[in-house]
Amino acid sequence: MPMKFRPNDRSRSGSLVVIGPIVAAMALVMVIDTVTDYAIAAAVFYTAIILFAARLMTARMVVLLAFACVVLTVTSFLLTHSGAYEVGLINTGISIVAIGVTTYLALRLVAAEASAFEARERLLRVARVTSLGELTASIAHEVNQPLAAVVTSANACTRWLAQDPPGMDNARRALERVVKEANRASEVIARVRGLTSGKAPERSRLDFNDAVREIVDLAQGQISTHQIALTMRLDETAPAVIADRIQIGQVVGNLLLNAIEAIVASPGSRRELEISTEVDGHERVRFSITDSGVGFPPGVAEHLFDAFWTTKTDGIGLGLTISRSIIEANGGTIWAEASEAGGAVFSFDLPFAKGKAE
Repeated sequence: MPMKFRPNDRSRSGSLVVIGPIVAAMALVMVIDTVTDYAIAAAVFYTAIILFAARLMTARMVVLLAFACVVLTVTSFLLTHSGAYEVGLINTGISIVAIGVTTYLALRLVAAEASAFEARERLLRVARVTSLGELTASIAHEVNQPLAAVVTSANACTRWLAQDPPGMDNARRALERVVKEANRASEVIARVRGLTSGKAPERSRLDFNDAVREIVDLAQGQISTHQIALTMRLDETAPAVIADRIQIGQVVGNLLLNAIEAIVASPGSRRELEISTEVDGHERVRFSITDSGVGFPPGVAEHLFDAFWTTKTDGIGLGLTISRSIIEANGGTIWAEASEAGGAVFSFDLPFAKGKAE
């Protein structure tokens, strides 16, 4: 999978790598501009070099490169002796202006892309925290279960040790249960911490079914509270995918919460939720979540992933937008459609893992 370029990630070593090809291209343009007559403005090709360099070099290096292009343009003009001099003078002036304008616009474009990237990262973190706020009851439920088991096992251990003679075997087994349940509580907290972290994406080989089960476990409290019948149809033969586990978990969690809210808001008596994974025949693993909720009217599906567009009275319209950006960044596609039995179906796919993780 190709590396995704981040607009603000232009290191000095990366800039040095492209200097050789850029210098060679500049030399070629200068030779062409020199050997042709004044009427041919070959110097305008320096603008293409600047546009290419703007994405790989720092702003200061791009400015120095543009200055070098201007110097080469003037030098080529002085070395050229064929054609109409006045035409060459005009073409040289136009080329210099084009180089200056291109440099300015390229730097502004890269700066805008960097700002947009940082804004998306901030929105993503906000969405993670918002989703976790909605999952508070479920998280509390998941943590309370192992903690209650710890207390029960600890009390049992105390009783076994208080016997005369002490029941050491039973006490040892009770302590083993204490350790097991304490580790389980720690794992829940670690998953929650991962969802709220703002660390950079880390793509790795991912057992997608395990990732789905992990998020469903976190939401089990919500599902039970609202008496929703959950059906899991996970294709155990599906191969691994390469994706960021935390980001994909965020998307699954967002879609799951949306489905629960849709079911709760539905006036009908059916409270059914189905989660499935399958291989779609195009070397991709597909995730689908089908709810028996209120659904959406015709023509709405194409707007569901637009920023600040929402069907919720108290929503801000960013959850699905960020979910789409996450899935697309991981090489997948996400879409929505109405369910034949009523409700909605949200799906996304991810490509098979074929090589090493990024």
